[in-house]
Amino acid sequence: MVKIGKLAWALAACAVFGLIVWTGAGPVFGAVAAAGWGVLVVVALRGVALSGAGLGWYFLFPRGWRPSVMTAVLIRFVREGGGALLPTTQIGGEVIGARALILRGAPMSLAAASVIVDVLVQAVTQFLYAILGLAVLASLRSDDSVRGTIAIVVAAAIPALGGFYLVQRPVGQRFVTGALKRLLGDREWLSFGAIEALYGRLAAIYANRRGFAVSMSIHAVVWLIGACEVWAVLSFMGFPASYAEALVIESLMQAIRGAAFAIPGALGAQEGGLIALCAIFGIPADAAIAMSLIKRVPDLVFGVPSLIGWQILEGRALQAVPAAEGGKP
Repeated sequence: MVKIGKLAWALAACAVFGLIVWTGAGPVFGAVAAAGWGVLVVVALRGVALSGAGLGWYFLFPRGWRPSVMTAVLIRFVREGGGALLPTTQIGGEVIGARALILRGAPMSLAAASVIVDVLVQAVTQFLYAILGLAVLASLRSDDSVRGTIAIVVAAAIPALGGFYLVQRPVGQRFVTGALKRLLGDREWLSFGAIEALYGRLAAIYANRRGFAVSMSIHAVVWLIGACEVWAVLSFMGFPASYAEALVIESLMQAIRGAAFAIPGALGAQEGGLIALCAIFGIPADAAIAMSLIKRVPDLVFGVPSLIGWQILEGRALQAVPAAEGGKP
């Protein structure tokens, strides 16, 4: 799996390189240079957005089980860094985040359940964000084809989101347990206990309705911050766009990234999507790729230190094992 991930990452990186060459490296990097201070603005906005996402995750935890706000925020940065930089699917970042929370003392079932529900919250709010973007595009372009696209997106997304939610509920537990029993026969299996613990945590998180609502609200605002990134980059590059246009570009680009979850860092998918979306508003391909590269700068600025911090936690855990064994009689 690691080799496959590395191969996928290499192919995706080649796709990005190919798009840059096809568009023209000179114009692309010229547009990046023209952005100037806009790069720092994007980094700052991303920092605010990720902190907000961490806060949204924090509120999902029932009282008494919550980590500190700082822990939730920092591990949210780790999740983002893992999904953006490591040669795995973007889901790999969520697994790393759960692992980091366990290393901070959380029970495995709680760490896994909290990440699963947080991913659902992000998916639902991202779906609503994409619908908002399509609705704004329809109002700007008055194109019947856009309305048809909205209907298709809704028809495709609602069953997927509903299925993801149901698999986390008691009906999902019965399905998963039944599937394992059919697979394993009458043998006892430790995973049954783990499944019961996981679904117990999921039920407790969903019972925290106020926290769930607060988390949904925070994530909805966080998505809107992304449109500010697009607006700032285009403005600094000399392509003044309205916030509505920036929202269309960002919301649909995020939908493309979500669909390309199996591609490490959505490399190539993000760039190709931005070329198509920016073309709607007359923004050239070189500026679109430049914007994509600029939007990847925060991945490095925040992702590298976050992943180093995760490795430090792993190192401490490894050191603690021999120390504990050495203290045994």
